[in-house]
Amino acid sequence: MEGQGFRKFLPLFDQVLVERSTAETVTKGGIMLQGKVLQATVVAVGSCSKGKGGEIQPVRVKVEDKVLLPEYGGTKVVLDDKDYFLFRDGDILGKYVD
Repeated sequence: MEGQGFRKFLPLFDQVLVERSTAETVTKGGIMLQGKVLQATVVAVGSCSKGKGGEIQPVRVKVEDKVLLPEYGGTKVVLDDKDYFLFRDGDILGKYVD
């Protein structure tokens, strides 16, 4: 990955830093359409969160996981002129598996 800006940033608690994938759709006629990108790659994760009973819960994703994001939400973070987004672990909808 270029920039490696995320190495200068460590999310706290249950926060997950992701880099959105690029999504360009080309129609049969060759017209390029850009839509909302819902897939991302995890670049950094916080250590853990506390459950309702106070128990420690590990973050459920790890670096390099491909995840599905909600359509809205997240906090934009710019590192080395590159856009990343912070999401809570519980807000990530799922992860892609091979």
